[in-house]
Amino acid sequence: MGFALLALFIILMLIGIPIAFVIGIVALLGISNIPYIPELTVPMKMLNGLDSFVLLAVPLFILAANLMNSGKISEKLIELSLAIVGPIRGGLAHANVLVSMMFAGVSGAAQADTAGVGKILIPSMQKKGYDKETAVGVTAASSTIGVVIPPSIPMIIFAGLTNASVGALFLGGIVPGILIGLGMMIFIYIMAIKKDYPRYDRVAVSKFLKLVIETIPALFTPIIIIGGIISGFFTATEAAAVASLYTLLISMFIYRTLKLSDLPKILIDTLALSSLSLFALAAASALGELMSYYRLGIVAQEFFENNIGSQWLFIIIIIAFFLFIGTFMDAIPAMILFVPVILPTALQFGIDPVHLGLIVVITLAVGLVTPPYGLCLLLAAKIGDLSIDRSLYAVLPYILIVLVVLVFIAFFPDIAFFVPKMINPQIF
Repeated sequence: MGFALLALFIILMLIGIPIAFVIGIVALLGISNIPYIPELTVPMKMLNGLDSFVLLAVPLFILAANLMNSGKISEKLIELSLAIVGPIRGGLAHANVLVSMMFAGVSGAAQADTAGVGKILIPSMQKKGYDKETAVGVTAASSTIGVVIPPSIPMIIFAGLTNASVGALFLGGIVPGILIGLGMMIFIYIMAIKKDYPRYDRVAVSKFLKLVIETIPALFTPIIIIGGIISGFFTATEAAAVASLYTLLISMFIYRTLKLSDLPKILIDTLALSSLSLFALAAASALGELMSYYRLGIVAQEFFENNIGSQWLFIIIIIAFFLFIGTFMDAIPAMILFVPVILPTALQFGIDPVHLGLIVVITLAVGLVTPPYGLCLLLAAKIGDLSIDRSLYAVLPYILIVLVVLVFIAFFPDIAFFVPKMINPQIF
């Protein structure tokens, strides 16, 4: 029966059924064929899977991202980014990466970054003489930083699954996120010299200071979020609520770029995007019950114990596995399904849950730009009117940069733990 369900899972995905429904269908059919487990277990597990205060942070951070885009805060960040890196050869592409790093510090939603920033920068890059491949590749790849630099929705989900510290995960994502961004900018600079991409004139000091002052309210958001969580002033979910409220207030009363009449559409968009992730998570919770019946977690643990004798080999297998899973599954259901399976073995090998979380989240971030799932790549390709195969070719160098950083974080965790230990030595 197990092999039949696996075959069904693969067939449904190949014919184009959305992954959330594939998971739900397999869970329902699998459990309905087990005489000792009633079908009522499926909706009960789905509801229990969403009955978590931590998960409320998911729609709230997405709301914050949508408010940023609708309130044109992302445009302010783009202006500041151009003022900082515009004079460098390929300045607009550098600004694309830098604004993604800033955007990541507010929303934690890579898709919102691709949609909001991409709609502005992809056409602008093409008008400035950048080819479509560069415009789409930079935008899609840099948006993946959104799930690495805190706040990060996948990190919140991982913390909920493993009881790892959200604050430690957030702090641990700072250095890897910055390294990924810097690596991308170094590659862009080399490519810009080769292709003679344009650069902007230096901004006058007075104008630069004006831009800094204008963007301070937006840039203050990640300080509120991370500072509040680390200090224990509020939880990750409360931080998401504060971020949404704060973004709403500065958009309406400081920047005055958002009206009350805009809110219904923003809320509808937030619900639509949130429901996709949360339904997949609920379905994955039901499938988790089926996996428990087949003792998949125990089987996996026994396999690793009998065949894998070292921590580094285990890490390599985990990276390869989640790279594969990420090509056709969103990070949230992937973690719900497989993190509980690998966690006991990881602990047995002496891998800290926070370290494991960084490895899993960064690895699954690659899935955002690898087809057939590759949601960020699909969005950027659609905005740039570029075929998927050409878009994938354009994003490959940036994927390699992410993987290089991932390897360093996986095998030299002190690189990522430098910031957490500096801020709070007792965090581990």
